[in-house]
Amino acid sequence: MLKSRVITAIVMLVLFLAALFYLPPLAWSVLVLAMVLQGASEWSRMSELKPSGAKLYWGATFLLMAGLLVLDANSTPQQQGTTHLIAYLLAAVLWLIVVPPWLMMGWKVKQPLLMALVGWMLLIPTGLAMIDLREAAPAPWILLGVMGLVWVADSAAYFAGRRFGKTKLAPSISPGKTWEGVAGAIAGVTVYIGLIWIFRPEFDDLQLLPALMLTAWWWVVLAVIGDLFESAIKRQAGIKDSGALLPGHGGLLDRIDALTSTLPLAALALIFQGLS
Repeated sequence: MLKSRVITAIVMLVLFLAALFYLPPLAWSVLVLAMVLQGASEWSRMSELKPSGAKLYWGATFLLMAGLLVLDANSTPQQQGTTHLIAYLLAAVLWLIVVPPWLMMGWKVKQPLLMALVGWMLLIPTGLAMIDLREAAPAPWILLGVMGLVWVADSAAYFAGRRFGKTKLAPSISPGKTWEGVAGAIAGVTVYIGLIWIFRPEFDDLQLLPALMLTAWWWVVLAVIGDLFESAIKRQAGIKDSGALLPGHGGLLDRIDALTSTLPLAALALIFQGLS
């Protein structure tokens, strides 16, 4: 399993980097649309929608996301920013207000309409953030930097948990996750931010380092919340993986669960920074 995970991860990384640096904006938007639609398909399975409901949800997601992309293409930057701001604020409500008590109280939500809305609040802002963060200067390093942080946290948590994991983080949701894994994630992103501070000249001010570290550690918390939330939804549905798209990794949502809770809030922070 580990060998399969590593091979798949390497192939995915090469393809992603090629797309990130070389695809034109329109092709990147189409790729993001395809990812959102794959996520919608997997979310339908996790939400236990009937086949007819799953097809309807996939079609509605296509119309919603494609409509937003067409609207962006025909809007002024100010109008586009307003639309995206609303999407990111909805994502912030989901991840900061709704999901934490959902996890702590162990809610079991079976209403199809509510699950559909939650899926859109999870998927649509993530797709928009992948577009906005890629275009933010210095493009495309902002998107790569945030995603790299999440990947480092995920990998460090995985290996630290396998080697040292004893204290369960949330046994009723995901028995394999441990506090030692979280500590490994924090250690990993600490090294990651340290390397960025050393090699990126715009971060050479020592006074910036504490703020960068605190932000990175907060992003680890968000990533853990996103990971646990997907695990909770899968456990509710009685499935191990969101899909079988990626050998050794499961479905797309199994790979981007932590990104759904971090990318929209990173894009929101970028908007607030621009307004300040």
